[in-house]
Amino acid sequence: MTIKVSDIGEKELVRYIISNSKSITPDDTAITEFDSTNLISTTDMLIQSRHFPEGMSYFHMGFKAVTVNVSDLAAMGAQPLGFLLSIAIPKDLALDDFKEILDGVLKACDYYSIPLIGGDTNEADEIIISGTALGLCDAPLMRDTYEMGDVIAVTGDIGLAALGFELEISDNIYSKKAIKPKARLKEGQILKENGATSATDITDGLASELYEIKKSGFGFMIHEELLGISDEYKHIADELDLDYLDLVFHVGEDFELLFTISKDDLKKLPIDCKVIGVVTDSDVVELTLENGFVEEIKNKGYEHYVSE
Repeated sequence: MTIKVSDIGEKELVRYIISNSKSITPDDTAITEFDSTNLISTTDMLIQSRHFPEGMSYFHMGFKAVTVNVSDLAAMGAQPLGFLLSIAIPKDLALDDFKEILDGVLKACDYYSIPLIGGDTNEADEIIISGTALGLCDAPLMRDTYEMGDVIAVTGDIGLAALGFELEISDNIYSKKAIKPKARLKEGQILKENGATSATDITDGLASELYEIKKSGFGFMIHEELLGISDEYKHIADELDLDYLDLVFHVGEDFELLFTISKDDLKKLPIDCKVIGVVTDSDVVELTLENGFVEEIKNKGYEHYVSE
């Protein structure tokens, strides 16, 4: 029987690539020694039918293409250096629509202070935007360098974008997070300089990211009451017949930073954050529910190639 890529999913494909290349860094970005520091490089591809919600403007498509890449730089605590844009578009796309995409890219580059330095164009049946972000960092934040007893925290509310994808686009916080995500670039740099022991960005869902950073002999205990899930959020999810915890843990697209830090350094951290749990020696990823019960969190998140 022929095994298809849909049988294993994106993460297994990435593991296969890494296992066959000794020069790849298994983290949010590539790290290359460069002129007494490190070149930080990352790339992400967005496809119109899979990554842009229906009704999303061309401007916000372009802005998001930069954001998803800069978010990886943020997870390393890097200073931005330059952005490369490769875009494939249908030949019948209106010129004004193309200009709107480019305007979104340029506005995002200005917002993150990362200049557009090059790229490529091509033709496709739908809009495909592939970005590459470059940065510099002397001591990058890695994803698995935490210690026992470190607290687990996030830079902001999570799960908002997941709910926003389920709603008609309107002027509410959920739609804004889904349509207009912002990378936590400055926060990543502050975390690196103020004692964070590890970091990653939340793109494929909190659960998926927790399993991505987990190392042997360590575990995580997350507390539902610390997630700060509002009654409004739970009510809207219930109205849509959705499990609010599933949205928070298994969808993603928040572009917040998930990080660890010692309790002492947390007290001195000069940015707002939300502590959601602690690093343990349980070797499992667990959730303490509001009712006091403890359950293991499933390793599930957004996967390319895998059919729903």
